Amino acid sequence: MTGIPLFTGADWDFDKVRRVYDAVEDIAVNEMGLTTYPNQIEVITAEQMLDAYSSIGMPLMYKHWSFGKHFAQDETLYRKGMRGLAYEIVINSSPCISYIMEENSMAMQTLVIAHAAFGHNHFFKNNGLFRQWTDARGILDYMEFAKGYVGRCEERYGHQAVERVLDAAHALMSHGVHKYPRKRTPDLADEERRAAERLAYQEQMYNDLWRTVPKPAATKRGSEELAERKRRLGLPEENLLYFLEKMAPKLAPWQRELIRIVRKISQYFYPQKQTKMMNEGCATFTHYTIVNRLHEMGLLTDGAMLEILHSHTSVVFQPDFDDRRYSGLNPYALGFNMMSDIRRICESPTDEDRAWFPDFAGNSDPYGTLRQAWEDYRDESFVLQYLSPALIRKMRLFKIHDVSDDPDMEVTAIHNERGYREVRKALSRSYDIARLEPDIQIVDVDLAGDRRLIVHHMVESGMQLDEAEAIRVLRHIANLWGYEVRLIEIESGSETVLKTYDDIAPTTVM
Repeated sequence: MTGIPLFTGADWDFDKVRRVYDAVEDIAVNEMGLTTYPNQIEVITAEQMLDAYSSIGMPLMYKHWSFGKHFAQDETLYRKGMRGLAYEIVINSSPCISYIMEENSMAMQTLVIAHAAFGHNHFFKNNGLFRQWTDARGILDYMEFAKGYVGRCEERYGHQAVERVLDAAHALMSHGVHKYPRKRTPDLADEERRAAERLAYQEQMYNDLWRTVPKPAATKRGSEELAERKRRLGLPEENLLYFLEKMAPKLAPWQRELIRIVRKISQYFYPQKQTKMMNEGCATFTHYTIVNRLHEMGLLTDGAMLEILHSHTSVVFQPDFDDRRYSGLNPYALGFNMMSDIRRICESPTDEDRAWFPDFAGNSDPYGTLRQAWEDYRDESFVLQYLSPALIRKMRLFKIHDVSDDPDMEVTAIHNERGYREVRKALSRSYDIARLEPDIQIVDVDLAGDRRLIVHHMVESGMQLDEAEAIRVLRHIANLWGYEVRLIEIESGSETVLKTYDDIAPTTVM
């Protein structure tokens, strides 16, 4: 089957973009069965792309000095030719906003539309983590509210006062998320109304605030009193920003709202941290499938296809472990290879594939199988469920045991029945956010006493905190809390105390 090419040459215009979009949509929806949010394609310049980089990719963002710092760094590297720019940025919102650069050729615009507007978009809309944790329809309204609220605070309380709160909150962003589902579905569109209600309530109750704090019963002592205090305060609490927003004694209502804004943004990005490999793999597999179909149908010229394939192979390139360019597994490469391998198993399985994947090997429905995986899994569980022995051999994956004090390195798993399972398990654990980020929890505070905040770090595999960095972050916590903070590092399992950071005092009056 051949047709008239959608475009010839490198130059693009909006008519060509529309024709390409319609052709890509037809394949994505009718052949691959993808479902997406409504698409909004925005054409931006390189400088606007750099600006989007600096403000974590959001079309609306409040002002903060760190964004300007990132912009200056990225711009300098780009102007000197030391760093390229992404061809696109895509926003998890409804409508789903895809930024494409005006410097792109028409072939690259085709690749970007297939990759972002349909690959990423489908993943955002259908993956369980995104459905559970993000409000795609409300995020743009919320960012507009956040930008306006921060601006009004700067006008009323001063730029430096607002910056101090945001600096501290940004330092704690990775510890400002709920990791387990809550009962209520996020509704970011109503945040402005709720912020006004909270402010009115705080102003009414301000003089009585500490009168309402329950006092420990006189008859309770020791461990019983501690248990009651923890129950009343909901401790232990791993979401540090949430606890500080609700419980910090000295924060004004506007400061609490700033912390809430940072916390909500951090929560919005939480699913993306757990699905980067799957998300990029989905988008890369989608664009690769679509552009190949367009070429088969005669809608892409050989020249455009070669340009697209050059970009594609550069993105999915995986340096060997002994290559000077190696910096770990490329998420694009692993994600694309796993999804291509699933299609192979569905269409042309071997006896080994049938033994390992009896549920879908040979089912002749690769897109249905992939859509289910994209919906139900995150990086960690996807690897554990779908990484095949054939792909382990193809990518030459193996597991090593390397101790820094030991002069020898042991290869503990390679290509055999036991080794495949060990490699898959080890690779899966490398995507486990719970293992990658420190387990830090607020465990106690006596609001009726000295109000010292007690924080525990549960140490896994001997990985303790960097002392200088720990003290810096603890000082941010102390500044928001308003009183001293004590951090205790405890070995997970044995409960042995490894290190105590005693009474870090606040240095800034919020």
